[in-house]
Amino acid sequence: MTPDFVERGHLLTEQANPNSQTLDQMTALEIVDLFNREDAQTIAAIAAARVELAEAIDRTAKALHQGGRLFYIGAGTSGRLGVLDAAECPPTFCTSPELVQGIIAGGAEALVRSSEGLEDRPEDGSEAIAQRQVTDRDVVVGITAGGTTPYVQGALRTARQRGATTILIACVPRHQVSLDTVDIDIRLLVGAEVLAGSTRLKAGTATKLALNILSTGVMVKLGKVYGNRMVDVAVTNTKLHDRALRILQDLTDLSREQAIVLLEQSDRQVKLALLMHWTGLDRLESDRLLAQHQGDLRQAIQTFKTAS
Repeated sequence: MTPDFVERGHLLTEQANPNSQTLDQMTALEIVDLFNREDAQTIAAIAAARVELAEAIDRTAKALHQGGRLFYIGAGTSGRLGVLDAAECPPTFCTSPELVQGIIAGGAEALVRSSEGLEDRPEDGSEAIAQRQVTDRDVVVGITAGGTTPYVQGALRTARQRGATTILIACVPRHQVSLDTVDIDIRLLVGAEVLAGSTRLKAGTATKLALNILSTGVMVKLGKVYGNRMVDVAVTNTKLHDRALRILQDLTDLSREQAIVLLEQSDRQVKLALLMHWTGLDRLESDRLLAQHQGDLRQAIQTFKTAS
């Protein structure tokens, strides 16, 4: 039997859901209600993986703090979700595009046109890791709902060989698919899909939730958040400009007009603007103080208070 025709019917992600056996006979409202009930399982799945997700946050934050990078790699829906999460880091946290990267089988074209056939080539996943010169400072997250995607397995094997921290996100139990090439094994067990085998549904939703938690948690640990505010937001359009001003107003006693002046004085860097306001330091002094604490605003403020 060739790998292309390995039996996968036993996988949780491929099984038929007994709650949706009459899906094609349901009214629109019944379909909505069914999805609503089934989607509740995504929250439970995240809760069950809380320990592994927390470990992933801590280890990834440590790696990035030491100069490493975070890579998501997957095919189809899984790959698209990884690319999406990576693409949202620069505007939200003002990170460089190189810090968090999404890799999808088939490249950029696969984002808008299905190319699922490319997921069957483990050598392509391996090559993707080699091309990006992954090292022992990096973290590679393999995303595969069914856990069997050769492209992802090839990537994880090569990443492990290169000494990178490896993380798996899958939606099948370990006894169905076990990988010895990962350091952290995250299983999001959402059960059978409403539409059998369509892992863009519950599996995709749970994966998106997990990636939200992982990337946001990592950025919190890297000091890119103050309280619950995105103080490293990239002010690149009118919406984000308004958000930056509101953050300054909410966290200080400044009027809108004063916040505008302060934001411009800080070269539209919210974190720097806050430090300037709270310490009375000029821009260059504030910049140096932030740099001493690797951009952690709370630590920089504490150091200033202690020194004062």
